[in-house]
Amino acid sequence: QLQASGGGLVQPGGSLRLTCAASGFTLDYYATSWFRQAPGKERDFVAAMRLSSGNLHYKYSDSVKGRFTISRDNAKNTVYLQMNSLNAEDTGVYYCALTRNSPIYGVLHRPGTYDYWGQGTLVTVSS
Repeated sequence: QLQASGGGLVQPGGSLRLTCAASGFTLDYYATSWFRQAPGKERDFVAAMRLSSGNLHYKYSDSVKGRFTISRDNAKNTVYLQMNSLNAEDTGVYYCALTRNSPIYGVLHRPGTYDYWGQGTLVTVSS
């Protein structure tokens, strides 16, 4: 079970940290990611990380690169998304997702790559 939390209302320029509690998963074996969906739009990739050959690899969408950071605490079975310098375009429902299928780096941004999805947490950036 994936439980996302930490969303809320924040002013432009502010920060939030989203949390995804991954009950029943051993995160070492999973690629983990965040997606978001703005009202009336498709679900878009935000960030992902995976462990391959003992190294962690990260991928970010161009729109969040340098502002957002994905991380995880394997001991706590928790995935995080630190979001800084938020703007109105970051508004949406944020979803965490996992897969154990060792995806290649090139498909980490595709929703179809992931097998498990959380219920989403709403982030609203507004003054």
